[in-house]
Amino acid sequence: MSERKIKVGLVQQSVADNDKATNWNKSAARIAELAEQGAELILLQELHSTLYFCQNEDTDAFDLAEPIPGPATDFFGEIAAKHNIVLVTSLFEKRGSGLYHNTAVVFDRSREIAGKYRKMHIPDDPGFYEKFYFTPGDMGFEPIQTSIGKLGVLVCWDQWYPEAARLMAMAGAEILFYPTAIGWDMTDTEDERLRQHDAWHTIQRAHAVANSVPVVVANRTGFEASPTDGDPGIQFWGQSFVAGPQGEVLAQASSDKEETLLVELDMTRTEQVKRIWPYFRDRRIDYYGEIVKRWRD
Repeated sequence: MSERKIKVGLVQQSVADNDKATNWNKSAARIAELAEQGAELILLQELHSTLYFCQNEDTDAFDLAEPIPGPATDFFGEIAAKHNIVLVTSLFEKRGSGLYHNTAVVFDRSREIAGKYRKMHIPDDPGFYEKFYFTPGDMGFEPIQTSIGKLGVLVCWDQWYPEAARLMAMAGAEILFYPTAIGWDMTDTEDERLRQHDAWHTIQRAHAVANSVPVVVANRTGFEASPTDGDPGIQFWGQSFVAGPQGEVLAQASSDKEETLLVELDMTRTEQVKRIWPYFRDRRIDYYGEIVKRWRD
């Protein structure tokens, strides 16, 4: 078995306002640092161009959306070409008048878009009113082919669903990527915060284990105030991480600092793990038919 290794980086940053140029340039500086260190593939966090505007429902926030291609994809396409990297970005897509998506866009060492993924699972919770803004994705769970392999790109709330990870892996995804924006309600107790974070960490490591693939997660950090009077805002918990194909944590960022991670993934070892733990061979697909139902009555 020939050796195959990939250097993967991610950027964890805070966002202070909706000045896209400032936020893009901050991301670009971190991308440049990672590229200089040898990163071949870099992941940015969810909706990195602006504040997390889903804390309330405001029709003016639709002005933040962009078409694809558009200014954001032009900017990051240039960055991918300049540094000769595969780059996974995230943006608020305006598909048409009144039709918007939360979309990840991938570039493969060039200005051209290699592929995109529209967030499939859309939350609607206090402080995370995403159903107001985003139409659920309609592209399914299809990996994006790049020069370094097939990438299974999913987005934030998708990370809680084993079906999404499984279908990406079944279609040949070699690594799962989760650009993310998740944090604590400031009224949560310390114990509740720990439980929430542990659940988030565990479910994604479980996707790595169940599918024998590495998982790369980029979350935002910092506090973002709510536009709604009396609302406590969100403290994004950072702690971006990379897990190997057995769920082992290879690197993890802090909770409150802007930083980057760079990990060399041994894809030869990933293949070895799949041979030792043949989950896909032993799946009882002849008895899984009811999984497509909403509930078993």
